[in-house]
Amino acid sequence: MKIAVPVKDKNLQFFGNAGHTPYFAVFTLKGNGMFKSFDLEEVRKNPRTDLDEHEHDEGHQCSHDENDEAHVKEHLKMGDILDDCDYLAVRRACKNTAKAMADHDIKIKKYNGTAIEAKQILQELSTEFV
Repeated sequence: MKIAVPVKDKNLQFFGNAGHTPYFAVFTLKGNGMFKSFDLEEVRKNPRTDLDEHEHDEGHQCSHDENDEAHVKEHLKMGDILDDCDYLAVRRACKNTAKAMADHDIKIKKYNGTAIEAKQILQELSTEFV
């Protein structure tokens, strides 16, 4: 099972806005029950080409909707590069991100805790990955 986490960089610091993250850290879940572990497989660059530097902001609010075809296509690129993942852990995800993930059968798990390191977030969410 693979789980993607939006991160700021290769230091694996959580990025709360999944659609605007610079990177995704992809982990493989191993074990089960209380013996679960998460191994980093790779860090993938967010393939969206419509983001400029100021839009890699966790608090950024998109003004686009599901009728903006070009914007929706950019979100679909994220689903394409995460197609081998089963889950995406997020703090926030807009409707376009949610749809792109659903189109690829990727389940979104919301994280509301205070951890900032991707592996710690996965440990806290571990009971939700089945």
